[in-house]
Amino acid sequence: MKHGELKQLGKGLAFVSPWLIGFSCLTLLPIILSFYYSLCDFSTLQPPLFVGLDNYRDLIHDEVFWKSLGNTLYYASMAIPGGLLVSLGLAMLLNVKMPGQAFFRTIVFLPSLVPIVASAMLWMWLFNARLGLINTLLAKIGIHGPGWLADPSCAMPSLVLMSFWGVGNTVVIYLAGLQDVPRELYEAAEIDGANVPQRMWHVTIPMISPVIFFNLIMAIIGVVGVLDAPYIMTQGGPARATYFISMYVRDNAFMYIKMGYASAMAWIMLLIVLALTAFAFWSSKRWVHYQGK
Repeated sequence: MKHGELKQLGKGLAFVSPWLIGFSCLTLLPIILSFYYSLCDFSTLQPPLFVGLDNYRDLIHDEVFWKSLGNTLYYASMAIPGGLLVSLGLAMLLNVKMPGQAFFRTIVFLPSLVPIVASAMLWMWLFNARLGLINTLLAKIGIHGPGWLADPSCAMPSLVLMSFWGVGNTVVIYLAGLQDVPRELYEAAEIDGANVPQRMWHVTIPMISPVIFFNLIMAIIGVVGVLDAPYIMTQGGPARATYFISMYVRDNAFMYIKMGYASAMAWIMLLIVLALTAFAFWSSKRWVHYQGK
């Protein structure tokens, strides 16, 4: 490498050095340490003691771990497809030219700007079995509403329903994708006799499939690590019906002071995200269509 090229490389590294330092200290180093701690008996009060794979072996026999993992996957099985469908449906409605279009777009996007604690408190009131707005409205039409967050069979679906409240960001991404669909394709499909559902299925969905794929990946990452709203609203109850794996990681790390055990679970969460993401990339070859290919 010539002297001039070395000089340019040095300037480039100096330019990105703040990012490199921040990434190394705040991301890369914690990742490496968390993996090391997952192989240790580490309480943060004593130096870490290397124990090999003992933490991972203990997880195999931990009933609470399997319960929390099952709850997380159950939540994901409802929240991911439901959130994608709800946000896509709203985006299609908001993409139609109509009076007050900007107002309706703002209304849909606003909930995603509300702090998570405020949203959780609002939905706790809505789901209140005795004084909540939902059960009050149901009572007016003669339906006795359930204890949404107090009934183990209703608590998880209630959290899934609450998750649809914050789909505004996803709706905005879908809107951007919908507006990039060439009008010529709709006109050609209409000339060929395609009705509205057919145009949506054969034109809209294939053209925005890369956007759907992006939102799917982001949903997988977000759902596996869900914590804030469920922890505020249910604390994992009732009867651990909404006890997610992220809650179990938090409790082991900061309540039971078992940082090594919590680190092992965090790496299991990472492997789950990687597995689901890999499956999504594998399946994308069948249904994701990129323009020009």
